Amino acid sequence: MNAVETFELSKQYSRGRVKALQDCSLQVETGKIFSLLGPNGAGKTTLLKILMSIVHPSSGDAKILNHPSSDYTVHSRIGYLAENHRFPEFLTAGQVLRYYGRMSGIPDRILNDKIRKLLETVKLKDWIDVKIRKFSKGMMQRLGLAHALINDPDLLFLDEPTDGIDPIGRREIRDILKKLRDQGKTIFLNSHLLSEVERMSDEVAILKNGRLLQRGNVNELISLKQQYQVKLGNGPEEMKSICLRLKIPLTMSDGLYNISVKDDLHLNQWIDALRENSVLLQALIPRKISLEDYFIDVIENTGKEAQ
Repeated sequence: MNAVETFELSKQYSRGRVKALQDCSLQVETGKIFSLLGPNGAGKTTLLKILMSIVHPSSGDAKILNHPSSDYTVHSRIGYLAENHRFPEFLTAGQVLRYYGRMSGIPDRILNDKIRKLLETVKLKDWIDVKIRKFSKGMMQRLGLAHALINDPDLLFLDEPTDGIDPIGRREIRDILKKLRDQGKTIFLNSHLLSEVERMSDEVAILKNGRLLQRGNVNELISLKQQYQVKLGNGPEEMKSICLRLKIPLTMSDGLYNISVKDDLHLNQWIDALRENSVLLQALIPRKISLEDYFIDVIENTGKEAQ
């Protein structure tokens, strides 16, 4: 089952002169962390607003948890953390969650326990009675995440959830989101912090000028085709000779050898030759680039088409 589905979704403004979103079709599988990437003005916010029924599409359709995105009844199963969210500063952390819990229709008899558990989850349990005007940026982000979870949603929309947080705080947020995913929740992220996206996302999609350019599994997208790092137990000279004979380019970086083969058959010929020469192969690691490098390459290469 898909938690989010869009079908040729388009949104135009100014009588069609501004095409914020163009024929966007994607699927987000239930129980995954999915990240939407793109430069400023790419259409990320427009897509998010359509999915949450804040704006209506010019054409196409969208489904949330197998319901039309316009069906307001499904909103009770959604949590949302807005970028640069604000809460009244005169309230305490507990009062903020109580206010939104009551808005979500949570009975008072279970709300107190839920508030304590959520604040413990986001590591704010000792701040329940502290006015949030004293909170740091990172603490406000964690409180915002607790607010998004108050109704125990099946689907979370998070806009820049780790923005402005120090490295330790970002790791804590990552751990929380991964735990939520393992509990079966689907998390839809909008973020500019590509290093964070790479660490926690299962899948990503890249938008530019309202068009979907690429989408897929993070590890598959950033893996370099048929390129490997090699760690040997012995026989470096023998391996160099084998690479020369099989016409396999060989380089070295960070204390490891790098090879590039034509295909899987070529790779296995190389491995067989190592064995025939009693060369001990300790590790064969697919080479990867960073998600940031991949993202820049896709954005700059306008010839790439959506998958």
